[in-house]
Amino acid sequence: MRLSRFFIDAPLSLGQHALPEAQAHYIGRVLRHAVGDAVQLFDGSGLEYRGELIEVGKKSVQVELRECLPGLPESPLAIHLGQGLSRGERMDWAIQKATELGATQITPIVSERCEVRLKDERADKRMAHWRQVAISACEQCGRSVLPLIHPPLELSSWLAQVEADLKLVLHPVAEALQSHAKPGTLAFLIGPEGGLSDAEVAQAQAADFHAARLGPRVLRTETAPVVALSVAQQLWGDLQA
Repeated sequence: MRLSRFFIDAPLSLGQHALPEAQAHYIGRVLRHAVGDAVQLFDGSGLEYRGELIEVGKKSVQVELRECLPGLPESPLAIHLGQGLSRGERMDWAIQKATELGATQITPIVSERCEVRLKDERADKRMAHWRQVAISACEQCGRSVLPLIHPPLELSSWLAQVEADLKLVLHPVAEALQSHAKPGTLAFLIGPEGGLSDAEVAQAQAADFHAARLGPRVLRTETAPVVALSVAQQLWGDLQA
């Protein structure tokens, strides 16, 4: 039986802990765990904690953590994904899969052809939602460190501040990824549902981004980060054979 694994948004240590209400409800009422069940918790520090449920109530759950273990190592390739802001499930999918594939930072990018505009309270709600998407992906895939999800940025602002050994903007007519030397840090720019305009690609290239292609087909905005990160991790990261 697979060990249940949960993210706790608070520092963990060996000993007894009362779990936050949301996790307590999910563990006790949704998953119907009982006293004596084994669990594994992580707090984003890179460490994992194994223990046992010692109290399961309607509103509270107590766990005793008895073992501290190193978490799954992060990829040697640090990837900052600049993902064109898209609607609903497409953005969720991109963030979920980028998390599973080892992205260390994700910035939603507002560009010319974006059909989504987020302001104030709505933006705060989407940020909280995207963080939960990343947390759930980490719980599922075994990552012990959460990717940093930045607030949405205008393309020009992101281009001006992002730093990486290699910066790539996806473009259907460009060099293949493997034509570049191995970087330690990588920034990927992927356009929204309508793609980046020629002027935006030129703007990225003026900011030291190289145009790169993933193959002969034009990919959807939510498919592109899956392929791009998979290829990058296979070439330079931790998906190597």
